[in-house]
Amino acid sequence: MATNGTGMNSTVTACPAPMKATSNGSFQGDNPLDYALPLIILQMCLVILLTRGLAFLLKPLRQPRVIAEIIGGILLGPSALGRNKKFLHTVFPARSLTVLDTVANLGLLFFLFLVGLELDFTTLRRTGKKALAIAFAGISLPFILGIGTSVVLRSTINSGTRHAPFLVFMGVALSITAFPVLARILAELKLLTTDVGRVAMSAAAVNDVTAWILLALAIALSGTDGKSPLISLWVLLTGCAFVTLAVVVLRPALAWMVRRSPEGEPVKEVYICATLTAVLAAGFVTDAIGIHALFGAFVVGIVVPKNGPFAGVLIEKIEDLISGLFLPLYFVSSGLKTDVTTIRGARSWGLLALVITNACLGKIGGTVTVSLLAKIPFREAVALGFLMNTKGLVELIVLNIGKDRKVLNDQTFAILVLMALFTTFITTPIVTAIYKPARRAAPYTHRTVQRKDTDSELRILACFHSARSIPTIINLVESSRGTRRRGRLCVYAMHLMELSERPSAVSMVQRARRNGLPFWNKKQVGAGEGNCGDNIVVAFQAYQQLSSVTVRSMTAISHLSTIHEDIVTSAQQKRAALIVLPFHKHQRVDGSMESFGNGFRQMNREVLRYAPCSVAILVDRGFGGTVQVSSSDVSYAVVVLFFGGRDDREALAYALRIAEHPGIVLTVLRFVPRPGGSLLNGTAHGHDNSTVRVGVETAEEGPADEECMAKLKEKVASGTMVSLTVEEKVVSGKVEIVSAIKSLGISCNLYLVGRTSATAPLTDRTECPELGPVGALLASSDFSTTASALVVQQYNPTANLSLVEEVAEMNEVPDTPTVCSVHKRDIASLA
Repeated sequence: MATNGTGMNSTVTACPAPMKATSNGSFQGDNPLDYALPLIILQMCLVILLTRGLAFLLKPLRQPRVIAEIIGGILLGPSALGRNKKFLHTVFPARSLTVLDTVANLGLLFFLFLVGLELDFTTLRRTGKKALAIAFAGISLPFILGIGTSVVLRSTINSGTRHAPFLVFMGVALSITAFPVLARILAELKLLTTDVGRVAMSAAAVNDVTAWILLALAIALSGTDGKSPLISLWVLLTGCAFVTLAVVVLRPALAWMVRRSPEGEPVKEVYICATLTAVLAAGFVTDAIGIHALFGAFVVGIVVPKNGPFAGVLIEKIEDLISGLFLPLYFVSSGLKTDVTTIRGARSWGLLALVITNACLGKIGGTVTVSLLAKIPFREAVALGFLMNTKGLVELIVLNIGKDRKVLNDQTFAILVLMALFTTFITTPIVTAIYKPARRAAPYTHRTVQRKDTDSELRILACFHSARSIPTIINLVESSRGTRRRGRLCVYAMHLMELSERPSAVSMVQRARRNGLPFWNKKQVGAGEGNCGDNIVVAFQAYQQLSSVTVRSMTAISHLSTIHEDIVTSAQQKRAALIVLPFHKHQRVDGSMESFGNGFRQMNREVLRYAPCSVAILVDRGFGGTVQVSSSDVSYAVVVLFFGGRDDREALAYALRIAEHPGIVLTVLRFVPRPGGSLLNGTAHGHDNSTVRVGVETAEEGPADEECMAKLKEKVASGTMVSLTVEEKVVSGKVEIVSAIKSLGISCNLYLVGRTSATAPLTDRTECPELGPVGALLASSDFSTTASALVVQQYNPTANLSLVEEVAEMNEVPDTPTVCSVHKRDIASLA
C-alpha cells in the first residue's frame, strides 16, 4: 500500500525495473538470465539449434528453411514448449520481449533490404502480358475471397475490430506470394529457366510489389484508431513522397557509387557503410511517417542499381549474419504470439478449413484459369498455380503487423499462420509430383574414348568442386591434348556448387541460368563466390590462350542430391565422350584421405548410373603439382593396370591418347592369371550397380581384350609410339597383384584402371564400390601419397538409364550464347 498526496490510501502497481545489459557474473551472485545481453545470446543459440535441426529433418522433404523456422517459432511459443510456464518465464520472460522484438525487427529490416536487392525492375519492366495477367488474377480473386472470409471471421471470432483495416489485411494475407521463398523453391526444383519458372518469377515480383502497396494502405487505415480519415490520406501521400524522393535523390547517389566500383576491384568500405546507413535512415523515416520501418529498407533495396558488383557485395556483407542469426528471432517473436490451442471446437477448425480453402481456391484457381486462357498446358498451369500459392516470411510480416495493430486477435492470427504454413508446405511435393520438365538433347555417336574414328574430336566434361582442383584438371587436359593432332580436344570445365539458402546463391542462379542449364560463367558479379568464379574463368581462359585446346567454363548450382542431373544433362547436350568426376575424398598434408561428405559420393554414384557417355573418377593426389605445368615442362609416368573387360579397354584407349604427348611415358601392365590362380574369382559391381560374376564377363570380353592387346603390341613393334611399354605379369592371387602395383608406385604419377576390372577386391574392406576392386586400392590412404588415379567406366548402351530425352530435331546448345540472342529469348519467354 502507498499513500497519495491527498492522504488517501491507494494501491500502486510497481513497474518491473528495466533489464540491465550485462551481469557481474554468477560468482558475484548474479543470474545471467536476469540481464539482457546473456539472455538474448541464450535465446539466439536456442533458436538457431532448434530451427537448423528442424531444417535438417525436413531436408528429405525438400522444404525451404522458412518452414522449419516457422515451425520452430511455434514450438517455442505457447502452443508447445511455452505451455510450460517455468520455461517461458525463464527463457522468454515478458520484460525481455522488447529487446527480442527490437533485435528481430532490426534483422528483418535488413532482410527486407536483401529482398529488395533481389527484385530487378529492369526485368520487371519486360514482364509480358501473360505474366501480368497471371499476377492480376493471382491477386484479385484471392483478395475478393479474402473480403468474403473477413466478413465470416468478423461475425464469429474477430468481432469488434474495425471493418476497413480488417478487410484489407485479410485480402493481403490471402493474395500475397512470397517472392524470396518462391525463388528458392524454383531454384531447388531447377525450374528457374523453364517457361513456368520465368512466368512465376515475373508474376510473383509484380504480386510482391502490389502486396506491399496494399499493406501500406492497410497500415495507414489501421493507424488512425478512430481519428480523422485525413490522417490515413496524409500517411499515404507522405509515403508516396518518400518513394519519389528515393528514386529522384537516393538512386542517383547509389548509381554514382556503383560507377565508382568497377568490376574486379574491391568496393570501398565507405560506400558499403553509407548504403547500410541509408537503409537505417529510410527505416526511421517510414516509421515516423506511420507506415513501417520495413518499407524504407525495402524501397532502398529496390532502388540500388543491380549492374556491377555493388549489389553482390552488399548481399555478401550482410546475408549470413542477418539470415543465419537475426532473422530466426523474428520467427520466434511471431511464434510467441501464436497460440494454436486457441483453435478448438468445430467452429474454429471449420474456419481454419475455410481460410485454407479460400486461399488455395483464390490463388490456384485464378492462376490456373488465366494460364489456360493464355494457352499454357494444363500440367504447367496447375504447377504455376501451386507455385503462386507460396507463402512465407512476407506473410508473417503482414500478420504480425495486423496483430500489433489490434486488427487480428489471437485466434485469427493462429488460423492465418497455420494457413501460411500449410500452403507453403504443400508446394514442393505437389509441384514435383505433377510437373517435371523434360530434358532434351540431340543424339550423338561418340560416347566413348575408344572409337574407330580416332581423328574425331574428343569432348570432355571435367567437373570439380574446389578451386584447389583447377591445376590438376588443367594438367590432365594438357596431358590429354597430344601435339600431333591439334584442335581435336574440347573441354567443358564445370564448377559444382551446392545451392544454399543464401540470397546470393539464388541471385546467381537467376542471373546466370538465363543461358541454359547449367549456365555459362562468362562473368560472375559480386564478391565471395563471384570472385571465385572469376578466378576459375580466368584460369581456364589463360590456359586456352596458351594451348590449342578449346575450354569452356561452366557452373552448376544445385543441391547435392540433384546436381547429378545437371552433369548428365550437360554431358548429353555438349555431346561429351567422357565425364571426369572428382573423388569424394581429398588428400591431407599427412597423406590421409579426408571426405568432402557423403553428398559428393552419392553424386558420383548417380552419374555413373545415368551418364550418357563414359565416366572417370579422379583420385587427386596433386597430379602435376599445385600449379599449372606448361607444355614444355610436362614429364609424367602413366601406368595402365589392365585386367580385362570393357572398362579396362576404355582406360587403355584414354591412356593411348595421353601417350601422344611427348612428355608422357606410358606403361601398360597386363595381369595374366596363373593356371589355377584366383585372379578372376569374386564379384564386382557392374554398370547398373548390381553384382555380376566377373568370370562370366571375362569370358564374353576375352576376344576383345586379346584383339586390343594385339594392336597395342603392333604399335610397340612398329615404333609408332616410342614412349609406350607393355609388360605382362603372371599372378595367382591378391597378394601378388597388390605387390606388383605397389612396386610401380614410386615412379608413377597417374594410374588408369577400369572400374569393373576382372579381379577380386584387393582390399579387405571396400568402402568405395563406385571405384571398383582395383580403384578402391588405389584410393586407400595406405597405398600411396603421390600417385593420382583415374578410374574409368565405359559407356554401356544396354545398361544405361537415361535422364535425358533424345530428340532428333533438337538444336545443339551453343557453346557461347550471344548476349543479343539471350536477350531476345528472355523477352520472348516473358511475352
